[in-house]
Amino acid sequence: MKHEVPTTRTMFVDEVKITVIAGGGGHGCMSFRREKFIPHGGPDGGDGGNGGNIILVADDSLNTLHHLAGKHHWRAERGIHGMGKKRHGRCGEDVVIPVPPGTIIFDNDHGILLRDLTDPNQRVVVAKGGTGGKGNTRFRTATNQAPRDFEKGTPGQERNLRLELKLIADVGLVGKPNAGKSTLLSRLSAARPKIADYPFTTLTPFLGIVELSGYRRYVMADLPGLIEGAHTGAGLGDEFLRHVERTRLLVHMVDISPVTGSALEDYETISNELEQYSSQLGDKPKLIVANKMDLTESEEHLAEFGKEFGAEIIPISAVTGKGLDTLQEKIWAKLQEMDRE
Repeated sequence: MKHEVPTTRTMFVDEVKITVIAGGGGHGCMSFRREKFIPHGGPDGGDGGNGGNIILVADDSLNTLHHLAGKHHWRAERGIHGMGKKRHGRCGEDVVIPVPPGTIIFDNDHGILLRDLTDPNQRVVVAKGGTGGKGNTRFRTATNQAPRDFEKGTPGQERNLRLELKLIADVGLVGKPNAGKSTLLSRLSAARPKIADYPFTTLTPFLGIVELSGYRRYVMADLPGLIEGAHTGAGLGDEFLRHVERTRLLVHMVDISPVTGSALEDYETISNELEQYSSQLGDKPKLIVANKMDLTESEEHLAEFGKEFGAEIIPISAVTGKGLDTLQEKIWAKLQEMDRE
C-alpha cells in the first residue's frame, strides 16, 4: 500500500480540489496448457488483478491541506493482467492520501458530501479500483472443454473532489484584531502564533494544547481577527469562520480599553458577524473575556462593560498572566458541563 507523505507544511490551506483515478482491473488471460506428452491440455488462463483504490485517511499530525495544493491528480496502480499456467495478475497498490482530521470530502461534480473525517485514523475509499477480468479457465464446463472466453478488467473509478478543512478544537478564540488572542494562546500552550502591535498579525488559524493539572487538557484554536462585515468578505472575510463551527466552546475576547469605540461595541460587532454567518454559530456556548486589564483605567472600563453587558465577564491580562489560572479552570468547567448535557 503506497502512503503519500507530505513534504512540507509551511502554509495554511483549508480548501483544495483534486482529481483521483483508481487503477483499472487487469485483463483475464486466454491460454491453453501446452506441455510435451500432454495432449489437449485444456485452458489455463489466470485472472487479472484488481486495480488499486484511492483512500483518504485522517492524520492527526496534519492541520492543513497544503501538501495537496501542488498536486491535483492522484492515480493508483492498475491490476496486472492474468497469465498462462493459471497465474493470476497482482492487484494494484492502493494510494493513501493523508489529510487533517476535520476534512470534509465532496464530489465536486455533483455537490455530494461523501464523508466527514472527524476522527484520527478514520479512512474512506474515494475511488474504487476496477475489478480484474476472469481468465478462460473460469469458463470451462462439461460441454465446453476449450473455452476461448475471457474478461477484460473494468476501469477504475475517477472522481473530482473538493476537500474542505474545518479545524477541530474544544475552544475557539474569537474577537476583533488586536484583542490579544495570539498572546493568550502562546501563554496557555506551546503554540507560537505571530504576535505584534498591529491588527491582522494572525493570518492563519493556530492550534495549541492547553495542559492543566491532573492530566487534564483541551485543544484551543486562535482564529484570525474579525471585523464588521466579515461574513460578507470584509477584512479577512469569512475565510476562517468555517473553523469556528467545529469548536465546542467560544472564548470571546474583547480589548477592555480599545483605542476607539468601546468594549461593548466591539463585542456586539463580532457577535453580529457570528450570527450573520450562521444561527448555529451565534448560539454556540461562549465565555466572555476582558483582556488587557494591565492597562490604565481598565478597571473603570470593565465596570462600564459589566454594567451594560449584564453577564459574567472574566478579566485577564494575557501579557502579565493575571487571571489566566481562573480562565483555564472556567473553560475546563464549562467543557465538563457541556459533556454532561
